[in-house]
Amino acid sequence: MSEQNSNQSLSQTYSANGFVELIKQERIFIGLVGILFFIAGISTPYANIAMWVGFFLAGYSAIANDSIQTIGTFIASNSERPWWMLWLYMGGIFLVTVSISWYLFDGDVSYQRLASKGFDETPTEFNFLQVAAPLFLLILTRLRMPVSTTFLLLSSFATSASSITGVLGKSLSGYFLAFILGFIVWLLVTKTFEKKFSETKASSLWIPVQWITSGTLWAVWLMQDAANIAVYLPRSLSLIQFLIFAGFIFFGLGLLFYLRGDRIQKIVTDKSRVTDIRSATIIDFIYSILLVYKLTISTVPMSTTWVFLGLLAGREIGMSIMGKGISLGHPLPKVFKMVAKDLSFALFGLFISIILAISINDDVRIELLSMLGF
Repeated sequence: MSEQNSNQSLSQTYSANGFVELIKQERIFIGLVGILFFIAGISTPYANIAMWVGFFLAGYSAIANDSIQTIGTFIASNSERPWWMLWLYMGGIFLVTVSISWYLFDGDVSYQRLASKGFDETPTEFNFLQVAAPLFLLILTRLRMPVSTTFLLLSSFATSASSITGVLGKSLSGYFLAFILGFIVWLLVTKTFEKKFSETKASSLWIPVQWITSGTLWAVWLMQDAANIAVYLPRSLSLIQFLIFAGFIFFGLGLLFYLRGDRIQKIVTDKSRVTDIRSATIIDFIYSILLVYKLTISTVPMSTTWVFLGLLAGREIGMSIMGKGISLGHPLPKVFKMVAKDLSFALFGLFISIILAISINDDVRIELLSMLGF
């Protein structure tokens, strides 16, 4: 009995020491988040200030979390190149993409994603949780959780439950479509292309192919997910507002490339052979096709994170099955564990999003509860 108590006490000591050590390691980040929560709180009553505070917070946190799905493979396979070269390339594509939307759609930088019912009205007042929502995303990103920025940020501004269920339905169908496509493609290419890739060095011709493919993916992703950031701002931006919007994101991208994707980049680098420029190019090509397809069927916003996780899950399982015996892919039990982990984080983010939505909007809460039979 005394030995059991001793072991329990020892376990509690280690747990306490680990928690204290974590606090010490993250003290700067914790302090910064605390300051940002305070700024969010004092700015909330003043709509003209709150919208920019919310945008600044959402701008970096959304790009940082979603970087794994768009520029994650690009960063991983170009780790030997200067960070500023990658930044200027992707940053330039960002400026061109949002400028086209701003010009064509009368000041709208979201390619009319925010014209969908439930998101089409410019916020005239803000709730504290709406302004602070990006900080929850920032914390989850720090914990390496690939959560959906679409759910976490857009759901805070939903004016009806149907707008949330519409986003959820499109995102779930995207996950399963990407999973099936990734599984089938890598069942076919693992013993052919992937095996050849593992045995040979990439030709220099792959470099422009990958840069074009990754740039296209980045542009298509912006067409889908710029709404997550612009939701705080007027639906039609003036020239000055647009310059602030574009300039902040451009320089925020510079910081992200300088940090090489930061901690959440491990979601990508844990996967099989993503540092090979040829494998990364195939992933980006298929992902961009999926986004283009989903972009054209409706203007309802969608979680691109779920689509990307579905593609990676299908790819890893396909490679594991076909790569057995030729040292390609992870063992199947490890793959299932990775897939379950990524999906559980995405579901956790969805849960947080729904909690935020029903806490902010009484109408959404009543409508959602009635849909669930309460």
